Amino acid sequence: MESCSLHSPAITIVPSSLSRGGFIEKPLGYGRILKLPASKRFPISRKFRTFDFRVQASGTTKIGSEVAGTISNKTDSKDEDLAFVAGATGRVGSRTVRELLKLGFRVRAGVRSAQRAESLVQSVKQMKLDAEGTTPVEKLEIVEVDLEKQDRIVPAIGNASVVICSIGASEKEVFDITGPYRIDYQATKNLIDAATVAKVNHFILVSSLGTNKVGFPAAILNLFWGVLVWKRKAEEALIASGLPYTIVRPGGMERPTDAFKETHNITLSTEDTLFGGLVSNLQVAELMACMAKNRNLSYCKVVEVVAETTAPLRPMEELLAKIPSKRDYISLTKESDTPTSGPAKSIVTEKPAVTDKPSAEQFDTKPTPRPLSPFAMYEDLKPPTSPIPSSPRKS
Repeated sequence: MESCSLHSPAITIVPSSLSRGGFIEKPLGYGRILKLPASKRFPISRKFRTFDFRVQASGTTKIGSEVAGTISNKTDSKDEDLAFVAGATGRVGSRTVRELLKLGFRVRAGVRSAQRAESLVQSVKQMKLDAEGTTPVEKLEIVEVDLEKQDRIVPAIGNASVVICSIGASEKEVFDITGPYRIDYQATKNLIDAATVAKVNHFILVSSLGTNKVGFPAAILNLFWGVLVWKRKAEEALIASGLPYTIVRPGGMERPTDAFKETHNITLSTEDTLFGGLVSNLQVAELMACMAKNRNLSYCKVVEVVAETTAPLRPMEELLAKIPSKRDYISLTKESDTPTSGPAKSIVTEKPAVTDKPSAEQFDTKPTPRPLSPFAMYEDLKPPTSPIPSSPRKS
């Protein structure tokens, strides 16, 4: 255990042994910041360090570091009140972090750069005390992780029981033709694979309307380097993973502000129902926090969400209950934790009645399997690559 107190609000000195390991050297002042080593000399199975940064009443910043064991040893025992949010500095992700904190969750906020998470931390600092009198910022942990590097993700997830993925290719980098493939599909799939290894209890994915449709407006959105095609492939990867999941397909979120919810109430529809609509980032964040809290209501469902002025105001739990699940709900509660009353009853199995053997003609008619995606023609779609200009020939 190493600890020291600094009277300066910023940390400028870190032991050289720590800086060589690749840990972050400049904290945000609040929360916990964790950066995984970037060197190949530090595989996942080795130990790493975490740093606690807390501001005391005297104004000094106290730093404590402790050696933590490998997280993979605790993957079987998940913390039901701990959530991991990927894309926590985005418009949906940052709001989701705050909504989870309001519901009593502790949050590991996955970000590419801890410096970009400063605005998130400042917004959490302005939140009110919870029912236990704890400041929400004490339940926030900033975790630096690059989802394009698969071997760094499992330690970042840690002991979280639920993972929320709200990443997406940046609209500002419209000329990056590889963005939708790298972020909306490959990075998302890396997170799904890591969550499968970590054995999380639930995975919530933010997708988009139109991922399973062709024609307008999907064709317009796909002009952004096939973004809906790659989002659909990420959905298929999540469904095939076997994890308990919820896929959220929101309408347009670019124009609505947080005040949008004051005049528009959300409506939930089953998959492949809606063709368009608007919803605010805040409303989507509130919905995903509700899903994380009520996983039995969001178990293996695909939900399309928009907000309308004519929709009645109803509890989100009621709206979720009306969406059918793709699988039968399986409780993850351990049998030893479930109270039993009276002696166990013997189970009697009844053999099915023997019926006449089906004729050979019944085997001739086989239903044609329906592809999961309307983009089946793109099954062999190759990752996009940018053209490399050739060097000019010498005359």
